[in-house]
Parts: sequence; C-alpha cells; structure tokens
Amino acid sequence: MHIAPHDNQNKPIVDADNDLVPLNYFNIVKLKKGEVFEYAVPGYETCIVPATGTVDVDVDGAIYTNLGNRTIDVWDGDPEGVYVPVGAKVRITCVTDETETFIAGAKFDRVLEPFDVRVPELDLVQYGSDDTKTHRKIKHILGANHHDKVGRLLVSELYTVGQGGWSGFPSHKHDTDRKGDDGEMIETRHDETYNFRFRPNYGSGIQMLQREDNKPGDAYHIMDGSTIMIDKGYHPCAVLPGYEMYYFTILGGLSQRSLKQYFQPTHAAQLHTIPGIMDMVAKFK
Repeated sequence: MHIAPHDNQNKPIVDADNDLVPLNYFNIVKLKKGEVFEYAVPGYETCIVPATGTVDVDVDGAIYTNLGNRTIDVWDGDPEGVYVPVGAKVRITCVTDETETFIAGAKFDRVLEPFDVRVPELDLVQYGSDDTKTHRKIKHILGANHHDKVGRLLVSELYTVGQGGWSGFPSHKHDTDRKGDDGEMIETRHDETYNFRFRPNYGSGIQMLQREDNKPGDAYHIMDGSTIMIDKGYHPCAVLPGYEMYYFTILGGLSQRSLKQYFQPTHAAQLHTIPGIMDMVAKFK
C-alpha cells in the first residue's frame, strides 16, 4: 500500500497495530530549535534516526546528546540512531535550526536496554554494479551486529549508487514463517515499511508488488516522501534515469529478528549475475 507524501503533523504514519503491517510502527517528527516531542509506544521497540538536523534524546532518563549530523538532506552524511526499549518514555529536543526525525518501530514483548549507534558503529555494505543496473549502498543502523541488544527490529538506509536502476532485485518476499524439509528456515515473516527520498527531490520511481510468481501484480508511483507498507509479495523498486533514490527501511519480525528472504523462483538465477548480493543478504540476517 502506498501512502502519498503529506504533512503528518508529527502523528504516526504507520501506527501501532496497523491493519496491513501490524509488526511495524513509523513516524516522522519535524521540529524547530528548542521544540520538544515526547512519545511512548506500548508493545513496540523503536529507533530514533534524524534524517536531517541534530537532536538530544532522553529515554527514561538515559541521555544521548547531539544525535544526527546531516543538514541538507539524507545524502549529506551518515545516519545515527538511538534504540528505545518497548514502551519507554522518550523526549526528543531539537538543538539545530530544525530537524526531520524518523521513528521506526517493531512489535516486541520484552523490555531491553537503550543504546545509541554513532557513525563509526554503522554496518555498511555495497553491492551490485552499474552494468546490471543494481548498484546500491546500505547503511545498517540496527543490523546484524545488534542481534543481542534488539528484539525484532531491523533499521537501515538504502541508497542507489549513480542515477537510475533497480533495488530489491532479484525479487524476493518475506511474508511467511516456514521451514524446508531439513527443518531450516527458508523464509521468515517480516512486515516492512519504506520512506522514499529522491535527489533532485522532484525525481520519482516505481514500487512493484507481485503477490504470486508469474501473475500480474500492482505498481505504485513513488515520490519524495512516499511511504510504502509491504505485508506480502515480491517487491522490487526502481528509480527513473537521471535521479538518485534513498529509502529508510523498517523491518519487524514475527518470530525472530534475523530476516530470511525467499527469492522469486522465476528470477532466482539473477542472484548469480549481481556482484556482492549474497553479502547483502547476509547482512540482514
């Protein structure tokens, strides 16, 4: 489902217990210097990531200052984040002229400890190639190296490298917890939410959603600020030639944090044509 760009007035874009992606939570908070935003989300762990600007964060008395270093847009530097335990009371204070801050969440049933993730602690991976039109860079904020500190939430930023091309290809899905004959997981249920940005910001792209292999699916025209909720199906996306694309990615697992993608059988052979893609897959586990 596509949610068109709009002024959400600091109210959740994807609220708790959403009908389509109940495992996800997503808000965008815009503040000016000195302004404060407070929140708590019972039943969900969250992660605070400034898209632009700098904030101070208070999580039930644990203080994290000067979070975020980007000024112009999401291409202007690397992300930083603060992990917020389930139901914790949070106070975000803008310390620069203004900020746009993402709040990502996943349903979870235990309370862990808060912590911050600064630039040196990001988990980075780059894969694909210009020739295959799949050249991408991923910056994992809450990635595989935080498995022992986070419940079900995965948070990343994904960038195209160069202008135009595809992402999320070969087409894959992760909508069902299921095991193979050997008892190993071959797919996990992870609800997913994206928020897109384009450079220049009048660029746009397309999000495909194919429910079944070799049957027609849906396509959504995505613009700067578009939000996409993915509950099931194969879901590659593309950006128009001449533009760069970014999307903030939220994954919430039903039974485990590690993501196991199931690649669309029709296109699975493409796994062997895209340089570094298996490293990308491993970083989500």
